Amino acid sequence: MPPDPPPAATRPDARTRVLDAAEGIIRARGVPALTLEGAARQAGVSKGGLLYHFASKEALLVALMRRLAEGIEADFQTMAAAQPEGPLRALRACLAFTFDQPDISEAHARAAAVLLAAFHHDPALIDPIREFFARVRTRVAEEGAPPGVAWAVMLAGDGLFMARLFRLYEPGAEELAALRATLLGLLESGT
Repeated sequence: MPPDPPPAATRPDARTRVLDAAEGIIRARGVPALTLEGAARQAGVSKGGLLYHFASKEALLVALMRRLAEGIEADFQTMAAAQPEGPLRALRACLAFTFDQPDISEAHARAAAVLLAAFHHDPALIDPIREFFARVRTRVAEEGAPPGVAWAVMLAGDGLFMARLFRLYEPGAEELAALRATLLGLLESGT
């Protein structure tokens, strides 16, 4: 016998359940497998309940991409708030974002799978992610990071993320420590 569903107070609302279902379908089988009926069924809502929140598959995809971007941005803002006040705070947050949160990195890897599928379906769908990265670059520039240093730190972090995501290579603890020290040294020399 299946377990009882969680009480209503702890159960996500219908909109969240539909977004969760859509994300799971896309991650498992890609955007072409996503249907409104399938997302509604997996979320445990009627198709009408789904249509109340999302008028079309495209609207559902757009909302899902916005939610992913908002989650990544919230994680970044948390990392930025934890950095010492002063110059290059956002760039230090980029380093922390890359090296200090393996559990969140796993969540970001799952999100990246969905983003890649969405990009393949329609490149414009990932505009909310592009906008987030543009805001980070603007913030880094406003804090006075030398452009070469800023780009080196940000691209190294993005490259490491992609290498892990695609399992191209997984640096060991020593390599990660050396990379972090090198990037931190570059950051310190740029202030």
